[in-house]
Order: sequence, then structure tokens, then C-alpha cells
Amino acid sequence: MIIEFTENKFKELIKNKKLFVIDYFATWCGPCKMFGPIYEEASKLEKYTKKNFTFVKLDVDQNTNFAADQGVTSVPTVIIYKDGKEFKRWSGAINLNSLKSNLNEALN
Repeated sequence: MIIEFTENKFKELIKNKKLFVIDYFATWCGPCKMFGPIYEEASKLEKYTKKNFTFVKLDVDQNTNFAADQGVTSVPTVIIYKDGKEFKRWSGAINLNSLKSNLNEALN
């Protein structure tokens, strides 16, 4: 399941040291449109739902200040947060196997 971004939700996830990932996207972005269904598919995989991995989507055009504060300069950018801090980030659309590989690193 994917939740829509709010700053309050972000603060709650950081405070509670939750494992979560944010897809920073834009509605006009071609690579974002390609990556969206891949991100959606990963969010439904039992391996991640059982581990309470939270998947978040953030529209950079609606949250420009927050995205800038996080150092996001291109879309799509994906950031995994673990133990209250950034764990890993990358920019650009990737395939499902690459996404799972990155998510699995955070589970270890």
C-alpha cells in the first residue's frame, strides 16, 4: 500500500524510526510514469508488507520546499529512510529487481 505524503506523516515516521521509502515524482515526468507501476508492485509484495515497510509518494510540484530541503534535484528520486535517517537514495527509473535489491539492503 502506498500513502500520500504529508510533512506530519514524515515527522511521525522519522520520530518512530520506521522503515520507509519515498518516491519523489512529478506528474509531467516520463520516467516517473514508467517507474510508478513498478513502485506500486513492490509496495504490495508480502516480503515488505510483513516487515511494515511503508511506501510513500511525494509530488515535488506540490511539496517543493520539502523536496528541496531533502536535496531532491531531479525526478524520480527515491530515498529509503531507516532508523530515523536517510539510508539510501538514487535518481532515475529502475526495474523491479533493482528496486527489490535496494529495499532488501534496508531490511538487513
